[in-house]
Amino acid sequence: MLKKLLLVAAALVILVGLFAGCVFIGLFEKSVVAKDIEQPLSVDQMKALAERGAYVAVAADCYACHTAKDGAPWAGGLPFATPFGTLYATNISPDKENGIGSWTRAEFHRAVRDGIGRRGHLFPAMPYASYRNMTPEDVDAVYAYLMTRAPMNVPNKPAELTFPFNIRQGLTFWNLFNLPGSAASADAARSETWNRGRYLTDALAHCGECHTPRNLLMGMRQDAYLQGALLEGVVAPDITKAGLTQMGFEPSVLASFMKSGISNQGAMANQMFEVVHFSTQYMSRDDLNALSAYLFDLDKMPDSTIPPEPPKPVAIASDVAASAKTTYVAVCSGCHGADGQGIPHVVVPLTTNTSLRLSSGRNLIRAVLDGIPAQHFPGLERMQPMPGFKTLLTDQQVADLANWLRASWGGQEPKVTLDDVRQTRLDN
Repeated sequence: MLKKLLLVAAALVILVGLFAGCVFIGLFEKSVVAKDIEQPLSVDQMKALAERGAYVAVAADCYACHTAKDGAPWAGGLPFATPFGTLYATNISPDKENGIGSWTRAEFHRAVRDGIGRRGHLFPAMPYASYRNMTPEDVDAVYAYLMTRAPMNVPNKPAELTFPFNIRQGLTFWNLFNLPGSAASADAARSETWNRGRYLTDALAHCGECHTPRNLLMGMRQDAYLQGALLEGVVAPDITKAGLTQMGFEPSVLASFMKSGISNQGAMANQMFEVVHFSTQYMSRDDLNALSAYLFDLDKMPDSTIPPEPPKPVAIASDVAASAKTTYVAVCSGCHGADGQGIPHVVVPLTTNTSLRLSSGRNLIRAVLDGIPAQHFPGLERMQPMPGFKTLLTDQQVADLANWLRASWGGQEPKVTLDDVRQTRLDN
């Protein structure tokens, strides 16, 4: 009996080893790049595609990730901190030594849609799981556009990952569980606007990469699609219809917010400020409407809408309210106003601010502790800098202030704790 059990165990170990080996060498990987992509584009085709590629590259927000702060355009180098180490964006200028200048059309397609580049598998910080849904025509357009950029002779920075996460071939396991086997197709039951909005959301703008929580393998959890996630110490909020409504958005307001970066709901901050700065402000009105219609699950933008009801104030303990009001008058009211009304074109209002309506108080706590730098938005809009108060306010004062603000104007239960404030300080 024992001998049989040992034989079965040995057989299982061999089978698991064989399966793992097959996964590791990529036998289960499936490319979505068609054979006809091997055919190079002609000079005339490249020229004709480049202008359209500029728009697609903007909608896909390529520049923001592939250009380091104060670095050469398209030359990479922007760091991405991950739980496993630091990655750096790569040079995608047409430099033949360090960039993609010698890449073929097919190599570019495989990198963008399959996550496999010339040096092997790409790390999923490059959102190829989302770009997999890009159309071949759009990938061609981006390729043609990038080849018109000035080559930048800037070497790529090697990834600084711990073992075994530094083994690129190991991404075959990640791809097996997290990379869709095929690209999404249009839903014939929905409108052209809805399908365009889904394409923008899921493929080009890759919204889910930040707004969908991750599983244990750091893949996007499809059961919590767009329901919000913690990213680099701040909450990327729930952008489903329910989440957007809770934040006070209606479809037309959301479309305008993505264009301007500022509304009664507040001003874009953190990573989303850069999304507006480099991407959405340049998107067409039709595309922003389509994106908004999709997120609100509409087949077309409504001619008129009724704004969501403002949240009802929640009762709060008198000692917490007294502490918070003292702090508010001392450090907040000078800019945000005694009644939280803000100053048009200078300081955002708090009475309608989304950060007070989120289920998590983290974004508000972080703004109070660290402040927000001065921001310039499309057109002539700008917001003055908000100072941080982490050295001025105690954890108790921050918790009381956050609870009072959220209860008074956000309709949220006063559940911010001292541990929440302490943890936010540690995460900064």
